[in-house]
Amino acid sequence: MTSRFELDGRVAVITGGGTGIGRGAALVLAEHGADVVLAGRRLDPLESTAKEVMALGRRALAISTDVTTASACEQLIDTTLAEFGRVDILVNSAGGAETKSIFKWEEDDFESVLALNFKAVWHLSKAAAKPMLAQGKGAIVNISSGASLLAMPQAAPYGAAKAAVNNLTGSMAAAWSRKGVRVNTIACGAVRAATLMDEAEKLGLDEHTLAMSNGLGRLGEPDEIGYGVLFFASDASSFCSGQTLYMHGAPGPAGI
Repeated sequence: MTSRFELDGRVAVITGGGTGIGRGAALVLAEHGADVVLAGRRLDPLESTAKEVMALGRRALAISTDVTTASACEQLIDTTLAEFGRVDILVNSAGGAETKSIFKWEEDDFESVLALNFKAVWHLSKAAAKPMLAQGKGAIVNISSGASLLAMPQAAPYGAAKAAVNNLTGSMAAAWSRKGVRVNTIACGAVRAATLMDEAEKLGLDEHTLAMSNGLGRLGEPDEIGYGVLFFASDASSFCSGQTLYMHGAPGPAGI
């Protein structure tokens, strides 16, 4: 049964791969045999993760990429094909939230949140699906958020963008699953990541308060989400497409 989780010979493209969930997913996939292409805005953390992947005996490539633009996403896939010859897995992990009341959102900030959390998934999924469809097999795993399933007035554009990702997952799965490309989403609860911890600090929230939003009373760890990514990326989920899996350690006291 464990052979269904093996990824030997497969190539994974992971956005936001330098930190947090992206890094956690990269290491888990590499541990199970995948070569990894890491994409994001900042090259230093990408290269750090790439060294960790190579220490596991897998190939790795770090590419500074603005995933919010279609041309950069297409270039990322073209570079992956040139270097590795194939694309088998795409993990859309890049994202980020800002917290402020609805009337305080300026147009530029609103557009930036939508671009990073939704448009990037749209552009890169289309770019990666082309070679996947040509080879008749592939897996796209989107990283969404519990904010997509809740009313969160302090992060309204972020929650709306992630809800759009959930819906887009179903639409792309309906379009591509019969052609061999599965598309699934993981909606995460509170997970230990620099972006979350930095935003919590701005709001005066400590780790314990964040942890209590998860039913287990602790923060999720990036590699725990990474194993969810492994399930959707591997043949273990061969009969699963168009799904949104809510990984949040059970409902918390506040229903989050």
